Amino acid sequence: MLKRQSEQDLDIDGLARDSQLWKYAYYEQFVRPRASRIPGRRDAKIPASSLYYSSKVSKWLEDVRLVKGGRATNWKKHYKLRHNWLRGSCKVSHTQVAEQPSIPPLLVRMYEGVVVTVDSDSGLSAWSMIGEHKHLMTVALAPNESPRGDSLAPTSIAIDSSNSTADLINIAIGFKDGSFSIYQLIVHKRSIIHMYTHGPSSNATLSAIAYAWPYLLTMAELQVLSLYRFNPTVDNNLANDGIEPPYLLSSLKSHTAWPPLSLTIRISNKNILASIAYAMPTYLAGWSVGLQELRLTPDGNVLESRLASALNQGFVPLISTEPPSLSGSKAPLSGGTEHDQSIIAALSKPATLSYNHPYLLAAHPDNTLTLYMVTSNAHNLVIGSGDRLWGHTSSVSGAYVDDRGKAVSVSAYGNELRIWELEGGVSSNGSKRRVATGTASVQVRPEKVLPGTEASDQAQPQETGRSTWSGLACGMGIEEAATTKGWVAFDEEKVVVLRETAQGAQALVVYDFT
Repeated sequence: MLKRQSEQDLDIDGLARDSQLWKYAYYEQFVRPRASRIPGRRDAKIPASSLYYSSKVSKWLEDVRLVKGGRATNWKKHYKLRHNWLRGSCKVSHTQVAEQPSIPPLLVRMYEGVVVTVDSDSGLSAWSMIGEHKHLMTVALAPNESPRGDSLAPTSIAIDSSNSTADLINIAIGFKDGSFSIYQLIVHKRSIIHMYTHGPSSNATLSAIAYAWPYLLTMAELQVLSLYRFNPTVDNNLANDGIEPPYLLSSLKSHTAWPPLSLTIRISNKNILASIAYAMPTYLAGWSVGLQELRLTPDGNVLESRLASALNQGFVPLISTEPPSLSGSKAPLSGGTEHDQSIIAALSKPATLSYNHPYLLAAHPDNTLTLYMVTSNAHNLVIGSGDRLWGHTSSVSGAYVDDRGKAVSVSAYGNELRIWELEGGVSSNGSKRRVATGTASVQVRPEKVLPGTEASDQAQPQETGRSTWSGLACGMGIEEAATTKGWVAFDEEKVVVLRETAQGAQALVVYDFT
């Protein structure tokens, strides 16, 4: 009898580890529902039976991201990870990166589990968020820049995600005097190499920067947009002795582009698209958003510059008796009518903008976000009508959206973090209904470890979707009064937020969904 029970236990254990069963579960839970929402599927009369799982099917949505060449895919791990994201279940920890705030503020970016920070006090630093958090390296800004004094202050930062790897990360930093520098982080060597510094510019502070080798896009405080191109015959990842100065391809002066800004560079076989998304004040309706694209040939020749805005969706004439046309804005805030709140929402200036084609996401101080869908092809550049996203209970200080429509937003005060699945926009009736009722997102609200209680005792996911603080019993704690500095980023496994305590100490708060 004991032997038979032991055999049954082994059978159950084997089933629990069966990769094909977890692959089937992953498909049914996460892939098939997504595939059923593909626009045009019903018009094309694709039978529903074609969406059901088959072990012979080798390519799905997300297949490239999940299946790595030469390695077995851990479908159980992927299922658990995706499940935790949907529930908002995670462990939370923190890493202090500065004892006091710097002027200009600390700048942060993340790539493949590595966080890069830069400020005028400490210089350029790298931190690994994989496993146990550890400091990798800190270097002073390039020695040949030291005579510049206060002008050395970094004001913008970007990572070249198209040409970086998990072990070699390419970084661009813009400065107060209009100059910029290129650095290279080699993770396994824990070294940061200075590759190039471009001289100061009369256009003043670089308020935003984007980097995708061999192109670099900058936006100066005087509203001058500049696109540079380095020598494409040089492999930046192998240029240990530095790189040659870039060539200025185009420079445009704007009179309507105001911060916040979001710069992107998209490279394809046919052309290169350099884009800037910006806030835009209007005459009567407060703030809208705009987008400008530079389209170039692969050789770097500028073909055209195109403009688009969402002004028509946000315009409110003085004699109008109707609220602005904002799809999904059906959830008025407390203390006002739906009509009043719609107008207030339309007047609100964005706190941050995040553009990752085709998604343009604006965070507002009135507790909401606005999602715009962008159409960019050879013939048109169009920003669709904005959809208000309700759910936050306080001012939204930062938001980030990726190219698949997954977004994370964070409140300015407290610990309110929300996860959004916005793939395809908010076009269906079901999506609009979830937006209107405030259920289009999952909230993650960590709880502090109680005195005398081990963090590990509270680290189990809660049914409410909350998570627990981990490792905050000693060192610096992140109290409720801490403020979020507007920067938030995420990858497949983690969300990282920059927060500042009442005493001024700054820390990276890491939400781990594994």
